[in-house]
Amino acid sequence: MALAAAGTLPPEHRAAVPEPAPVAEARALIPMLTAAGPAIDRAKALPPEVLDALQSRDFLRLLLPRAVGGRDLPLPDFAEICEALAIGDASTAWCVCQGNVSAMSAAAYLAPEVVQALFGERRSALAWGARHGQARAVVVEGGYRVTGAWDFASGNRHATLLGAHLPVVFPDGRPRLSPEGRPEDVTVLFPRAAARVASEWNAIGLLGTGSDSYEVQDLFIPEAHACARDRFEARRDHRPVTAITSHLCYATGFSATALGTARSLLDRTIALARGKTARAGAQPMAENHSVQSEVAQLEASLRGARMYLLGTVREVWAEAVAQGELAMASRIALRLATTTVMRQATDVSIACYRAAGTTAVLEANPFERRFRDAMSISQHLQATPWHLETVGRWLLGSPERPAFV
Repeated sequence: MALAAAGTLPPEHRAAVPEPAPVAEARALIPMLTAAGPAIDRAKALPPEVLDALQSRDFLRLLLPRAVGGRDLPLPDFAEICEALAIGDASTAWCVCQGNVSAMSAAAYLAPEVVQALFGERRSALAWGARHGQARAVVVEGGYRVTGAWDFASGNRHATLLGAHLPVVFPDGRPRLSPEGRPEDVTVLFPRAAARVASEWNAIGLLGTGSDSYEVQDLFIPEAHACARDRFEARRDHRPVTAITSHLCYATGFSATALGTARSLLDRTIALARGKTARAGAQPMAENHSVQSEVAQLEASLRGARMYLLGTVREVWAEAVAQGELAMASRIALRLATTTVMRQATDVSIACYRAAGTTAVLEANPFERRFRDAMSISQHLQATPWHLETVGRWLLGSPERPAFV
């Protein structure tokens, strides 16, 4: 079992199940990422040694097709890589998830020669963020004129490309409609140098993601560098991963990141308990029956959440491989698993922070930074509780089309 290899069980109790090579590569980076963690936070970006380690292993190209030098990994392996990297450093795992899913979900809808031009270089990377205020892509001859601002561009500081999602309008301001008759959005890609980036990422956690804001003004985007993502009938790339919506691919990687962050905290809580006597305690923490029971329950909760996520991802992946598409029931199942696991992993992280006592508040100890990362992960769109309402409505027979699946 992969978790046992990275967890706290004694060697004689660890299952000797071989891991996929890319997952083993990610686990091998955990000590380096752990050591680099404070420097990552100070720089608010991934430092050169971390980027070199990722790029030399094509970890920013995990979901791209082999034709452009991608590793074309199955989604379950991708989830385990995000989990493993997060055990070392959550910001690194976050950037790997964000960059890979963004690149895959855009490239799937672009012409092969455009994909090669944009992503063929080994150090190419894409970042994009959430729209802030008004934005528009005005239809002009040969493409669009784009104006707008976006926040939370995780990984942009090492990106070569930025992207943006925004509504399409005609020069007179009328919205362009999709085939279903709804106002149409478009995703556009452009060089990072073409945008004005406000490098002011000030947050409580995930500091190393450098999730800055950026804006463009009247920027021309060629039609070839624009697409409507998640419209499966328009795909140029029909690999199984492109049959899964970008939302669910992001959710898979981010929930795995939450698991890895919780695993890191739990392992350190156990190590602390083995050697600490609480100031108000009459016995060492490791001999305290309450601590023993809590550690066991946290281990069970985290392992259960991990098996739930990976089991669901593997079922969904098998369907995508066999059918080339996913039934709505499978999409709903993955949405429920990813949202639930992010919330369960957050609960484990909180419990570990509390169990560590005053030790956890000190910057010199390994809890405070990881706890801030865990809390930042918990606030993401993919973890919001209204996803559960979406799932519940569908299970109860609502005719409303589910969102974010």
